[in-house]
Amino acid sequence: MKILYCHRLADAKPRDAIAFVDVQMTDDLRLYGLRLIRHPDGRHMIYAPQCGQRQAASFGKPLAEQLTALALEAYEAAV
Repeated sequence: MKILYCHRLADAKPRDAIAFVDVQMTDDLRLYGLRLIRHPDGRHMIYAPQCGQRQAASFGKPLAEQLTALALEAYEAAV
């Protein structure tokens, strides 16, 4: 699993997306436009993109934590 692309967003407020990331999960699966959110308490979490009013996918806690850690690394490197 690896981050293919990280697009930082400027002037994000709490609960706003601070970046969008594209992730290669396996050789056969890529996910585009995942949102890296900064919560008011300083925690970060990754979320799948929306399809209208619904999320396109969801992640179990261990996978969400792993994706979040990878996205934060990419976010900090994308200065």
